[in-house]
Amino acid sequence: MNQQQLDQQRQYVLRAVEERGVKLIRLWFTDVLGQLKSVAISPAELDTALEEGLHFDGSAIDGFSRIQESDVLARPDPSSFELLPWADGGDGTTGRMFCDIYNPDGSAFEGDPRHVLRRNLRKAADDGYGFFVAPEMEFFYFADGEPVHKPQLLDSGGYFDLTTSDVASDLRRETISVLETMGIPVEYSFHEDSPSQHEIDLRYTDALTMADQIMTFRLVVRELALERGRFASFMPKPLAGMQGSGMHLHLSLSGTDDDGLENNAFHADGAEYALSDTARMFTAGLMRHAREITAVTNQLVNSYKRLVVGYEAPIWVSWAQNNRSALIRVPVTRPDKTTSTRIEYRSPDPSCNPYLAFSVILAAGMKGVREGYELPDEITENLFEVTPAQVKALGIDALPASLSEALDEMEKSELVHEALGDHIFEWFLRNKRTEWRDYKAHVSQWELERYLPSW
Repeated sequence: MNQQQLDQQRQYVLRAVEERGVKLIRLWFTDVLGQLKSVAISPAELDTALEEGLHFDGSAIDGFSRIQESDVLARPDPSSFELLPWADGGDGTTGRMFCDIYNPDGSAFEGDPRHVLRRNLRKAADDGYGFFVAPEMEFFYFADGEPVHKPQLLDSGGYFDLTTSDVASDLRRETISVLETMGIPVEYSFHEDSPSQHEIDLRYTDALTMADQIMTFRLVVRELALERGRFASFMPKPLAGMQGSGMHLHLSLSGTDDDGLENNAFHADGAEYALSDTARMFTAGLMRHAREITAVTNQLVNSYKRLVVGYEAPIWVSWAQNNRSALIRVPVTRPDKTTSTRIEYRSPDPSCNPYLAFSVILAAGMKGVREGYELPDEITENLFEVTPAQVKALGIDALPASLSEALDEMEKSELVHEALGDHIFEWFLRNKRTEWRDYKAHVSQWELERYLPSW
């Protein structure tokens, strides 16, 4: 966005706030782990915030600044302005904008996940590509969010079940309405496989806009559930013995044709599955570096209780067209719809920081494109049922089986280090090593029930 466009966006926001009687503007940003942060300002402070930014103490935010270098500056992105339909009684008098974080000298702050994604997108743009994403957002509704007891389900439905009017169905319908009001288009919505599990799929857009939309989506889902006295969770595996919640990502690159018009760089007429060489190299990059980026796309100890045999989550690094046990799937598309050619990356879960997850995914794919990686053979076998001998014969790797293993792979990765930058790379590893140590020291109820009576 050039300066003229930025000035126009600022003027639009100022007019909208005045004309719509907005009383409060919330400035949003995320910490390294993807937790949404907010500071509220009045309309009287908006012009100054848009022009100069807002100073705050970065040392108080996880993964931001150290005490001795604490000051940072939040600059609102006027293109992200929207009203919050559920806030302040639902009268639309609260607005929000996402912020980019800067150092006091005006340089981009390395601890800002939004800056990390912008940097990786600029690098892809230098090669002539834009990055587009559409997520499948899975989550659970529970009666409450108290961790002292097993989560209480709100329905007993299954995949695509049409339930009668109940709290969960009404919540999902209301959520879609609010998202659409906020300019976040929804493509599909349905009941997922597990009881009380739901899925809402967002429509394709550029990666930065989509990361903002995912942050907004998670807040909208939770806020509306709380208004109904219920609790929504994006925890990857909240219930033993049931499917976990994933965030399958549909990915493609945009490019330009010989006439300078934007096109889908993943599509090639007459090619196998209509996949261009660019798409094949991007897919190969994702596969080669999948183990390295998994700590970012699946960042919780709990994430790896979803990535296990028997629950339809990918375990093996492979690709295929019509095989949902593969890590990367090539969805079937209409031959005359070239814009829909894409790949689906199936391991990420909705607990990740979308800015960082998109950054490492893009970095891995673009590494394949830049260096001309060759795509391995398609795996058509049902990988949920293969034996160790069959896996060895197929010559495929497994995704990390734990957060600890994923961190070991990440720590050795030059690609992830470059994609995230020194600041976030080092802080993320320290934070997650601590999470793993805490988990290892914890004695669970399962261990007590299994071992205490006999040993």
